[in-house]
Amino acid sequence: MTGKSKEKKKDDASKKDEEFEIVEDEPKVDPVAEIQAKADHYLDLALRLQADFDNYRKRKEREIEDYKKVATSGIVTELLTIVDDLDRALEHAKEDDDLVVGIKGVRANLMKILENNGLKEIPAEGKFDPNFHEALMAVEGEEDDQIAEVFQKGYTLNGKVIRYTKVKVTKKTA
Repeated sequence: MTGKSKEKKKDDASKKDEEFEIVEDEPKVDPVAEIQAKADHYLDLALRLQADFDNYRKRKEREIEDYKKVATSGIVTELLTIVDDLDRALEHAKEDDDLVVGIKGVRANLMKILENNGLKEIPAEGKFDPNFHEALMAVEGEEDDQIAEVFQKGYTLNGKVIRYTKVKVTKKTA
């Protein structure tokens, strides 16, 4: 070998040493802190999942309650015809014999059951309210929009009108 090639090899070796820089080790991450961070992350995920499930459960319970209310409104509306029939029978009763007392008892029991399921009678005294009353007739009177007569009682079920009160309304004469 010639002297030049030896010098070249030495130059190459010195360049190689220069190319490799000494890199300091990255600061070591504390394994306990890393595990704690993961544990906190998984705990947060579990708490969110639990909260989502609780919200889902509550929403389903509300939906079931709403469904029950809607489902019962049909049967309650049909039972109101029986209440009306009992009321008409009691209007035409002349004396308080055993039959009349029995009819009053049956009506009271039926109304108690319906009221326990959310039924309320709409008051039919005073001023006409189109949200709760249906005007069938108008008669002359001293004041406008006063209820003169009730033709059929109205009811709400769980705050929603299921039957409007059918009334006769007064109109002020000029």
